[in-house]
Amino acid sequence: MSDLVLRSRRVATPDGIGPATIHVKDGRIAGIAAHDAVPVFARVFDAGDALIMPGVVDTHVHVNEPGRTEWEGFASATQSAAAGGTTCIVDMPLNSIPATTSLRALKQKREAARGQLFVDTGFWGGVVPGNLAELEPMAAGGALGFKCFLIDSGVAEFGCVGESELRPALQELQRLQRPLLVHAELPGPIERAGTAGAPEKYSTWLRSRPRAAEDEAVALVARLCRETRGQVHIVHHSSADALPLLREIKREGLPMTAETCPHYLHFAAEDVPDGRTEFKCAPPIRERENREALWRALGDGTLEMIASDHSPCLPALKVEGDFNAAWGGVAGLQLALSVVWSEASLRGYTIAHLLRWMCEGPARLAGLSARKGALRPGYDADFVVWRPEETFRVEPSRLLHRHRVTPYAGVELRGVVEATFVRGEQVFDNGEIRGPACGREVTR
Repeated sequence: MSDLVLRSRRVATPDGIGPATIHVKDGRIAGIAAHDAVPVFARVFDAGDALIMPGVVDTHVHVNEPGRTEWEGFASATQSAAAGGTTCIVDMPLNSIPATTSLRALKQKREAARGQLFVDTGFWGGVVPGNLAELEPMAAGGALGFKCFLIDSGVAEFGCVGESELRPALQELQRLQRPLLVHAELPGPIERAGTAGAPEKYSTWLRSRPRAAEDEAVALVARLCRETRGQVHIVHHSSADALPLLREIKREGLPMTAETCPHYLHFAAEDVPDGRTEFKCAPPIRERENREALWRALGDGTLEMIASDHSPCLPALKVEGDFNAAWGGVAGLQLALSVVWSEASLRGYTIAHLLRWMCEGPARLAGLSARKGALRPGYDADFVVWRPEETFRVEPSRLLHRHRVTPYAGVELRGVVEATFVRGEQVFDNGEIRGPACGREVTR
């Protein structure tokens, strides 16, 4: 007997999109059957012709709790995720205090999350100077992988690492079978570029974070990946100039992958208004031709996935009108699916591409691909029910992030989320969060 049956004339399974019913038992998909295969006494969610697909897996979210919960928090972050069709997030090891760079800090993070999760949540650990001995305990304690910075992270408690620290960390993570996620910018090109120019001009910020900083960092990481054979993942990649090297790495079969983000795929530097620091992030939003190259790289598989890099802060830290002083980070977790689909559909990409970039790829990176990212029997019953053809205009008042500062304000997007289910429990229903919080921690 099924606990729940969902049905629609459009269900996105690995075999394609068509009419089907999804049978749920004990939080897992028990089976996928014909559209009219509904048991007599089953509880049925009939989506009509709305699309049912696996929930989005977002492996790049800064929740900031504990320590900077006034920036964001587990309750607000996971509610906004649910409202956007995301059913599993992985929290970055910064900007919480303490940073997740020790087993003790991981336990504090887990304790802070208890009872507040509306979607399933995993945790990345951090690689910082001097914490090599903590990597194995954190991996054993549930960390899905580890993140490092090759440049100043912006917060004192999460130091950056160089080649001398990267090599032993990659060797250790190769032994532990965990990926190393890399913020790939090197300081040299940035120091040479400087910050000269009017601080209210977006062009000043763009020049200060040149593509060379990413290009040289990717080259360094690729060399260490060849040497150690440790699994490496480049987060929030934005430089089109590094794509040929990423293609070469792919041809070599090295265990190195890369993601990009919705804001790099939607916005273009030429269109960012001066003084609008809600657009500031690092690496920066680059030129229109760079954006189109990123789309082509997604299409040919050079970039394997898309993650939000949701990185909110207190509104005051955005320092309106000063790109040099403002905190760098885009708030976009709730809108990621719709932003990506709005742009992808314009370029001829399909729902199958979305599944690859926002469900299957991220689940594989986090070691969750045996239970998340697809509609298959035995997988978690995580679903988003949405209408890809419908449009809406972003109203900040309707966002569930703790703060509503976002560069997407007023933007018209395609793809309206109607319902979200986490392990068979409906957590979002046509604009409203449904409780209680039923999310759980996920581990490999």
